[in-house]
This record gives sequence, structure tokens and C-alpha cells, in this order.
Amino acid sequence: MHIAYGVPLAPMTTLHLGGPATALSELRDLADFPAVVAWANRYGTAPFCLGHGSNVLVSDAGSSRPVLRLATRGVEVRGTAPDGRVLVEAQVGHPLRDLVETTVEEGLSGLEMLSGIPGTVGATPVQNVGAYGQEIGDCLVRVRAWDWKLGRAVTLSAAECALGHRTSKFKGTTRWTLLTLVLALRPSLLSAPITYRSVAGVLDVPVGSRVPLRDAARAVLTVRRGKGMVLEDSGIDHRTVGSVFLSPEVTGAQQARLRAAGAPLNSFPDGSTRVSASWLIRRAGFGLRTAVADGVRVSSRHYTLVARSGASAASFGQAVGTVHRSVLRHTGVALTSEVDFLGDSRTYPPGWPSPAAPAGTARPPRP
Repeated sequence: MHIAYGVPLAPMTTLHLGGPATALSELRDLADFPAVVAWANRYGTAPFCLGHGSNVLVSDAGSSRPVLRLATRGVEVRGTAPDGRVLVEAQVGHPLRDLVETTVEEGLSGLEMLSGIPGTVGATPVQNVGAYGQEIGDCLVRVRAWDWKLGRAVTLSAAECALGHRTSKFKGTTRWTLLTLVLALRPSLLSAPITYRSVAGVLDVPVGSRVPLRDAARAVLTVRRGKGMVLEDSGIDHRTVGSVFLSPEVTGAQQARLRAAGAPLNSFPDGSTRVSASWLIRRAGFGLRTAVADGVRVSSRHYTLVARSGASAASFGQAVGTVHRSVLRHTGVALTSEVDFLGDSRTYPPGWPSPAAPAGTARPPRP
């Protein structure tokens, strides 16, 4: 375990914003985790956990709380579930893109639609990461975590993780540090059904088709590249956290009004009906490349916010608040940021909309 002090956090995030960590420890081997516990206990608080920083805004003041950078790597097969799916255990610091590519090459279906998503495996249950009809909750079996409140390691089933739409019991809290997770993936040469028209269009197949795993993963990458959502191919929009806002859930009355206005509405696995955040941002009058705050503008290819020269965590937070208020005023729908804020409560960006509740709809246990 390596410990450093006054470490700049901006280079550890995709936005490249924010100040230093008073103390930072990097964990590369789970065998060293007891030393991490002893280190954090000296500060009397659980650490902030940081992976690749692809969904994080760091305060300009940095963090006086210790920061733990999770860099453990490794993927192993752990047997077979009763339904025939293969149980795969992954370390939380393992790159998600590497895991997706590995499982596709091994003929295991369940993650192919997550192709191109940055970040680490450990972030996936926190955010219930999903895209193009798949989400981590579809294949999560259990997680192993350190519970800082109880002071011991715990194993939580998928149902106990309270996974919802881009949320879980881990979202917005430092109580748990995830260590490993187990996924159940189906041996198959074919992908899950293609449910998004954009992906089906790239493949030139009808919606609902199943295609070879590699073809599905490549098609998803093509769609994501077209939106500037693959980091290495995003060009001038590379300082990004992807989708800044959740697609908000809408009520029956809102649905009728939004449908009449031509808004795209989609049903999600948690039973909710949601409207595209991108459509709402466009409806509120924000165009591509629109400047929103100092050093912050709408992406040139997708309706999300990106940082440029002159940006700060404060100006990014200001931009998030500006978009939130404008969308509410023009559409009557409230957006919520899905970006995690790393910093002290007194440095929370002014105007930042209230975060979503940390726990979502519970899911049934997985074998």
C-alpha cells in the first residue's frame, strides 16, 4: 500500500478538475486492505473511493478526507450457477472495458452492450451501470465489501444492494468500500436481443435481433463514438463524465404532455418510464457547443456538459445548476445530476441540484 500527501486529484479524473487530496492511498493488492483500514482509522473516517474518476467532480478545494484509489485487478471464473450461467469474479479496480472485452472474447453474454464505457468494475454496482438495454443488475450475483460502520467485511446479494436506475445503496455514501463482485454470464455465441434502434441500424438488423457477441459490442462502440462518448475518440470533448444528468422518471400526466411534444419516452427494468435528458436539454434551448459557464459548454456531439480551458469545479457546478433550472422552467421536468461529488460538504457547488435518493428499487436475488 502506497500513501502520499497533497496529491493533485484532477489528473485522476476525466474532467481534469479539482484540488488535492490531503492524503491518498493506492490499493493494488487486496491482501493490503487491513493496512488501509488501519490508515483510515487514524483519520477517524471512511475514505472517499476513487477508481478511474470517469463519473467524479472533485471540489476545487480538494478533500481533507482521505482518498483511497482502488487499483486492484483480476478476473476469475468461480463455477456455474444453477441456471447454467458462468460465475465470474472481478476485482473492483479492474477496468470495465477490459472485463467487457474479455467476456465477449470468451463467449459470455451479459455485458456486451456496456462496450466502451470507461471506469472500473467497482463503479458498476454503485451506479447500476447500464446502456442499450443491459445493466449490471441483470447479472450481478453478490458483492464483497468493507462496511466502515460495522468495521468488518460483508457479502451482499444483488437484492441487498438495492439497485435502481443508476443508483444503489452505495450511491452517495462512504459507508462501504467495494472489494470484489461476482457476475453470472450466459455462455452464448449470440448477444442479448438488440433493443435500441441506433444499434440495430448500425448492424442493419431488425430491433429484437440477436447477433454475434463481437458484432454487438462493435456496433455499440460505433454508436458511442458518434456521440463522442468513447474517451480516446472524443477529440475536443475529452474532458467529460459522459451523461451528466439522469433521464428523469415522469408521471402519467407528464408522459401525455411530453409525448404530444414528441419527446422520446422509454420503459426501464425498474418499472419506471423516463424521458431522455438529452431531449429535455435541447428543448430548453441549449444547442451543441453552447457555452454555459466559464470553461464549460455543451459537447459538440452530444447533449451533455464538457470542460474546456478556464473551467473549475465551481463553474462546472454552476453549469449543472443552470441547465437544471432552465430545463425545469421550459419543460416542467426536474433533472438530477448523476455525477459523484468528491469534497467536503462546505465546498459543494452552489446551484447543484439535489442528488437522488441513494437506494433504488430492490431486485430479486440472483443465483
